[in-house]
Amino acid sequence: MAAPHLLNGTGLTLEVVRTLGRSCAPIGLAPDAVERITASRAIVDRLQAGAVSYYGINTGFGALAHTRIAAGDIEKLQENLILSHAVGVGREIDPAIVQLMLLLKVNALALGLSGVRPILVEYLLRFYNAGLSPVVYAKGSLGASGDLAPLAHLTLGLLGLGEVWLDGRKAPASAALASLGLPPLRLKSKEGLALINGTQFMAAHAVHALLRITDLLKVADLNAAMTLEATRGSATPFDARIHAARPHAGQMETADNVRRLLAGSEILPSHINCGKVQDPYSLRCVPQVHGAVRDAVRHARATVEIEINSATDNPLVFPNGDVVSGGNFHGEPLAFALDYLAIATAELASISERRLYLLLLGDTVGDRKLPKLLMSDTGLNSGFMLPQYAAAALVSENKIFAHPASVDSIPSSLGQEDHVSMGAIAATKLLEVVTNTETVLAIELMSAAQALDFIHPLQAGRGIEAAHAEVRRHLAFAEADRLFHNDIQTALDLVRSGALISVAEQASGQLH
Repeated sequence: MAAPHLLNGTGLTLEVVRTLGRSCAPIGLAPDAVERITASRAIVDRLQAGAVSYYGINTGFGALAHTRIAAGDIEKLQENLILSHAVGVGREIDPAIVQLMLLLKVNALALGLSGVRPILVEYLLRFYNAGLSPVVYAKGSLGASGDLAPLAHLTLGLLGLGEVWLDGRKAPASAALASLGLPPLRLKSKEGLALINGTQFMAAHAVHALLRITDLLKVADLNAAMTLEATRGSATPFDARIHAARPHAGQMETADNVRRLLAGSEILPSHINCGKVQDPYSLRCVPQVHGAVRDAVRHARATVEIEINSATDNPLVFPNGDVVSGGNFHGEPLAFALDYLAIATAELASISERRLYLLLLGDTVGDRKLPKLLMSDTGLNSGFMLPQYAAAALVSENKIFAHPASVDSIPSSLGQEDHVSMGAIAATKLLEVVTNTETVLAIELMSAAQALDFIHPLQAGRGIEAAHAEVRRHLAFAEADRLFHNDIQTALDLVRSGALISVAEQASGQLH
């Protein structure tokens, strides 16, 4: 088994998370993290029996924060906290995202500001390393005072309650604990609160979505380049001098990607005097639109990487013995970033669908004709008309999901929690936008590949031809109507696999 990756509360990045996911490497606690956690717990043990009331240590929660709890009831209080807050509803969360929640919770506790025992963190580590994912539900969090409901469901598994996913099947959490040789965890003072206060539900969704969107950006640039070649558009709008005159980083990166992919094209010089003056915006403004999405991703990534290396529970237990109540559990920074990502990702689908529409129009430039609807015998055949319908439907749905959740707030806990972020809603709807966008790009990809076949034997840029060949390894040219649903699913798998970008980069160099 590989050596564990040791967490210490800092230094966790999206790329580290990606590597951990791909390698299935175990995780552990760094020695300095163990020391901090142990010292923090000692402070809680000292304070809980004293005369002074400390929120979450020897008091109730939320609207009951001023109610002192008897020493003999403190453990029961923590268990009741988890039971009462496990009110999640709706669909079950992907176990891969639940694994991220476990990872991020461990990293937050590793900062040693939460007052929990090392044994509690060990339970989280054992679950993560065994691939055990407690069943967590999508709805029920307001995104402030922490992701209370989903994190309560995450915690149930440690207590031997509820269900967990293991090897693709659900099992009672009690059986899962037994398989690890662990008794159900008994929570001590402050520990239940430390587990359910926090932003790990929102943050896990943000990490998962960002990794998918980052990969999608390269696919979007590849699609745009392939569609540009197939419609015999102009490469002039990708001239580096244009983008140096408006030097947004994402814009310059996108233009550079497309230039790399177009290198070696025979198609571009073949129609240099064709009479076209300017392409529609969906081709001409690819750097500006895709680039703006890139910059939105960059901003969100910075926010998320701060968040996943932060203590987001309450109260915080500082090394000098101070126990300080605050609001680091409030999800507003993530809610804004998640909403911004949904808007940006929806635009990636929107411009893709417009390029797809251009492909269906056909043209008569040069010797090689691009037929309407990308099929020679239309009338009898509908061609690629209906895949465009599907893309249009997804783009329209994205517009609904792109409405920001973070502008809403509903008071809870009898007014104690009177402003909330709704970041959990922003998180779950972002995944819908990402999935829709992946599908729209898959439809453009299979359509652009079909169009390029009509332009052959003239060759597109080296990176584009490599990607086209990869598409043809999985999808045959469509001579006539067929079950395009299956083609869309195949293209979607290809978009998600990373193979498309891998072959394109081998031919044209590393893309941004």
